[in-house]
Amino acid sequence: MKNSAREISLENLSRILWGATLLAIPVTSFRWFPFLGEGTFVRPLSLYPLALLIPLLLIQGWRGKIKLNWAGALIPLGALMLFIFAAASFGALIDPIPLRGQIYSGRAIRALATLFIGVAFFISAVWMNKDEADFRFTVRWLFAGLCLDLAWSGLQAVTFYTGLLNKAMVTHWQLAFSMRELVRTNRISGLAYEPAWLAGQLATTFIPFLFAAVLMNFRISRLKWLEPVLLALSLLVVLATYSRGGLLTTVAAAGLTFLFFGRDIIRATWKWFINGFRGRMLDILFRIGMVAAVLGVFVGAFLFLSQKNFFRRLWETDAQTLSEYIVDINAGARGAYSAGALAAFEEYPLTGVGLGASGFYIYQNLPDWALTTVPEIAKQMNPENRLYPNPKNLYVRLLAETGLIGFFLFLAFQFHILGDMLNLLRREEPWARFASVAGVFAWLAITFYNFTQDSLTTPNIWLVSGILVGLSFTSSYKEIK
Repeated sequence: MKNSAREISLENLSRILWGATLLAIPVTSFRWFPFLGEGTFVRPLSLYPLALLIPLLLIQGWRGKIKLNWAGALIPLGALMLFIFAAASFGALIDPIPLRGQIYSGRAIRALATLFIGVAFFISAVWMNKDEADFRFTVRWLFAGLCLDLAWSGLQAVTFYTGLLNKAMVTHWQLAFSMRELVRTNRISGLAYEPAWLAGQLATTFIPFLFAAVLMNFRISRLKWLEPVLLALSLLVVLATYSRGGLLTTVAAAGLTFLFFGRDIIRATWKWFINGFRGRMLDILFRIGMVAAVLGVFVGAFLFLSQKNFFRRLWETDAQTLSEYIVDINAGARGAYSAGALAAFEEYPLTGVGLGASGFYIYQNLPDWALTTVPEIAKQMNPENRLYPNPKNLYVRLLAETGLIGFFLFLAFQFHILGDMLNLLRREEPWARFASVAGVFAWLAITFYNFTQDSLTTPNIWLVSGILVGLSFTSSYKEIK
């Protein structure tokens, strides 16, 4: 009896820790982390419960109390990690000149640590999602974390746009847990470090499940209104971040997902819309009103975004060349960093220069136009500046640091994940189809999102993928049996 109670309590503890991990996902830059410098901004609060969860699962698996999923996606992931270690060894042979107090060994160890953190999120998601009950538990706690994020975003909006709360006071509240104060340009950042991080988080982690729930008419709880309301609020927050990358990622992923899985809805809606014009005048006016409402939403969103100068620059520009346009839209620094990192790839195209080492090659290979037209680059080139640069693009980073071999192994891993997501469509159960649609949305969003970020630590690019891989493995295993 005592052993049975102990096993039940360990299982419950695992679920509690997993729920805490999901609840803490929105906090990306938690202030209270030991042994990290002020320049380390990616500090997920969820790492604390995750650090307790992983050993607990391994102990239970070793003792045979639970069965750990060793999904097929772990094979390309393992091959990728093995090659990254090999590329890191090759980078040690290159041994680039130290930059601003940074040496290769330090950067490599740091980069490998971030990779292990990201993989820990992926593996824990695989192990904690075996069936429908696990999946529902996961999504509910994700939604709980989203509610906290939306609540804090609403508090920021009230502070920025109503004057009901003192901005200095709210900043003090935020600095109690975050590395960053409120954004001075009145852009919503939620519980994340900056607005772009919040928009990316919503697009890759939360909106996929909300969009799929509405599209597939599937509900996680008995509250039928919950997912539509959370989706509407999340989209409003994405608008309020004024993040161009986040908005484009959301729109592109939603459009493609709707195109792939909403064709029946499109046909039925079009048929209903056309047939209405053959009926009563009231039906015709209703349909015209719906078109006007949809157009009004798009026009309102456009006017809202146009309030910010850096958004208007997307179309208000007199640039004559691509480089001038990139500078005009405030993307010059990102483009310059990526161009500098690609020079490392051109020098070592097969193996790269080692994980974490691309920054050693960026400053010396910046394009000429960046040195004279981008104020941020001029600031970073100041000898007194201690910033270590990064490519700002995960694909460029992988090419520069792991070469073509590492890059294609990463693609193999990603497409294996997509295959696992689509595999769930073979099951006729509504929850499995809902999970598959949400997974494809997230996969597309992550694909676009990685063009604007280069961190391997952020849970955004690992969590939903791990959830779907775990569910797909269990489904395939049952079919084989």
